Amino acid sequence: MQGGLNMENYPPYSITDKMLNYVSEIMEKIGETNYFINLNKYPELRRKTRIKSIHSSLAIENNQLSLFQVEDVINGKLVIGEQKDIQEVKNAFKAYEEIGNVDPYSIEDLKRVQGIMTYLIEEDSGRFRNHGEGVYDVDKCIFMAPSENMVPKLMDNLFNWMKEAKSSVNPLILSSIFHYEFVFIHPFSDGNGRTARLWQTVILSDWKEIFKYISIESIIKENQEEYYKAIADCNQKGDSNEFIEFMLKVINKSIDEVINSKDEK
Repeated sequence: MQGGLNMENYPPYSITDKMLNYVSEIMEKIGETNYFINLNKYPELRRKTRIKSIHSSLAIENNQLSLFQVEDVINGKLVIGEQKDIQEVKNAFKAYEEIGNVDPYSIEDLKRVQGIMTYLIEEDSGRFRNHGEGVYDVDKCIFMAPSENMVPKLMDNLFNWMKEAKSSVNPLILSSIFHYEFVFIHPFSDGNGRTARLWQTVILSDWKEIFKYISIESIIKENQEEYYKAIADCNQKGDSNEFIEFMLKVINKSIDEVINSKDEK
């Protein structure tokens, strides 16, 4: 059975050597306290990271604003562009400001943040979808999400598993499983990808504060085709292994970027 629907072995994944290698490499890098201990002295770095994350995550969903325009919107300047694109940036900034104020293991908090993310854009903002949802390539349906009737139960299963697993599953792996399963369930009418990417950062930032200074989204944007391919392959195979490996590779590269930029400073 596909993705999040196989309840006997939920969520379906297995730990691979590749995952273990990435996790140990990432843990070693974030353990280098001399790199990260003073990051809170760089509030401008945190803001820069946030703007980069917002621009990348929205660009993945075809928002046309440039990085500089996104920064201008966030700084309250007048920007010429599609009203919807501008509204998405304002919403995303408010949603990202909630990192550190929400419980990563609360469905209600997730709904509230999705409501912020899709404010004035989606009618049923902050509420689970009440209709079928598919992903289309022109006219061809390439993925049909679970029925709307199943969404509340599937989301409960996902969050119950996370609450149980958080003491035994490394957050790097847990947050990647969440990301895949959430996209598979496709619980909202709009903003699923944006919310999944933000919530992975919420989970990781709750674990280690340095993730507030790391733009995972910008590396996903650079590897967008591989991102969608990993999701599609996992939908076919019925487990999230390939996606977990992809996300760990992304997180590893994101940390390298921070280390390199700090070295340059």
